[in-house]
Amino acid sequence: MKRAVYTGSFDPVTNGHMDIIRRAAEIFDVLIVSVLNNKEKTPLFSVEERVKILKEATKDLPNVQIDSFSGLLVDYAREKDLHVIVRGLRAITDFEYELQMAQTNRMLSHEKIDTVFLTTSLEYAYLSSSAIKQIASFDGDITPCVPDFVADLIYDKYRQKKLSENSDV
Repeated sequence: MKRAVYTGSFDPVTNGHMDIIRRAAEIFDVLIVSVLNNKEKTPLFSVEERVKILKEATKDLPNVQIDSFSGLLVDYAREKDLHVIVRGLRAITDFEYELQMAQTNRMLSHEKIDTVFLTTSLEYAYLSSSAIKQIASFDGDITPCVPDFVADLIYDKYRQKKLSENSDV
């Protein structure tokens, strides 16, 4: 059985992420999409919320499983007996970083983990979670960038933030 893992912060999950998830799910028998708990960042959504969002977004993909992890990806992969990492590439600037990470993961895993790169479909090449959050924070239209229900959740988060900021004044 061919199994792979696709990791990221997914804060929020974008249509670009979904494109990679759908395509990787066609290649592998099982795709584990795992949310990285990066304690150095302050995410818009908690890890638990991101896991729940991804479960909803992938509910039509029976071979996709959602999980979360913290620490080194190679340790997580070893724990789950995974030998393939899926990464999405938007631009040449992504490649340089992702190649370095792939080589590092291969070395750390004693050459037991390989990385497969999928290039993002052109229609999603400009998408990034940080750009989407910035647009949403100014009430811009993010509906072409994320699944519909995710757009609603993002707008709700920013409304809550603005209400709490206004109540602090």
